[in-house]
Amino acid sequence: MSEQTAAPQPTVPATADQPVELWAERTGTRAYIGRNNRGGEVLIASAGVPGAFTPGELLKIALAGCTGLSADFTLSRRLGDDFDSTVRVSGDADRENEVYPELTEQFELDLSELDKDARERLLVAAQRAIDKVCTVGRTLKAGTTVNLTFTVDE
Repeated sequence: MSEQTAAPQPTVPATADQPVELWAERTGTRAYIGRNNRGGEVLIASAGVPGAFTPGELLKIALAGCTGLSADFTLSRRLGDDFDSTVRVSGDADRENEVYPELTEQFELDLSELDKDARERLLVAAQRAIDKVCTVGRTLKAGTTVNLTFTVDE
């Protein structure tokens, strides 16, 4: 099979009247490009393809990104806008059942300028913010229904 190149899609800003659109277009054998109508793109392919994420890696990155974004306001209020942080995420797939039975996040922060009590208060507030607004984490913990339909040309 020859490699396919997807035609560029128009970029339409998402508004209250124009929701975000998400799609994945096939670009070759076991290779897709994920897009949104804001012009964002991510390469999705099998493990080992340079520059691409596997779907499972994207799931984990979505969780890590959601965790970081959810705590960002709380952390920046105390640490300032230029604080450094990294959210690492890991978890092995159960290939027999094709699920990730457990995902582990590690939120790395430099809180050395804070005393012990201030650190604890900040971490509790950050955890509370994550628990309240991280849609990805909340969805994974609660489970969700996935509905699939096919649209075919006949």
